[in-house]
Amino acid sequence: MNVTIVDYNSGNVSSVINSFKEVAQDKANIEVSSDLNKIKLSDKVVLPGQGSFKSCVDALNNVDGLIDTLNEFAINNKKPLLGICVGLQMFADIGYEETETKGLGWISGKVLKIDNKNGEFKLPHIGWNQINIVKDSKIFQNVENNSHMYFVHSYEFVPNDKNVISATTDYSSNIVCSVEKENIFGTQFHPEKSDKIGLKIIDNFISI
Repeated sequence: MNVTIVDYNSGNVSSVINSFKEVAQDKANIEVSSDLNKIKLSDKVVLPGQGSFKSCVDALNNVDGLIDTLNEFAINNKKPLLGICVGLQMFADIGYEETETKGLGWISGKVLKIDNKNGEFKLPHIGWNQINIVKDSKIFQNVENNSHMYFVHSYEFVPNDKNVISATTDYSSNIVCSVEKENIFGTQFHPEKSDKIGLKIIDNFISI
């Protein structure tokens, strides 16, 4: 099995690479690539994302043909894809970080700044927070509810269809922190930085 972590200059993804390789061992071949053919031929794809919504979308657009290839992989061929942090946020129709920016449009919704309740809650939201698993997601198999995950973000994904939400976290409000729609999975938290439970989530994705 081949799993490709998409390399589109969206920040340091070394922890993602290391975690996937640690979990995969002999189960899967982990590659980091922006090669469109490798992505097309992969069994699974991971879309990481660090920085702003706009900078990540711009970086995707800067790799000629990459968005079309990801659309073909996830939407047409319905192969498993995992978005992490801004990788998840880009599933949305539109994001409002820095400026209004069009997303991939895979899961209808928008990305908005977290309401910090007039400074009561610090932004960015950095650190460990409990997650509330709200549906039976493939990536949460044998993961206990209220497990702690590691977050770094100031913006949240607000999907139009609440049925895609697989987990939430409580930080100023009930924030969506994981989604699942058919073959498309996403986590706002960083499983690669979330200790053994995060590695279990990665293992679950590889095992789908």
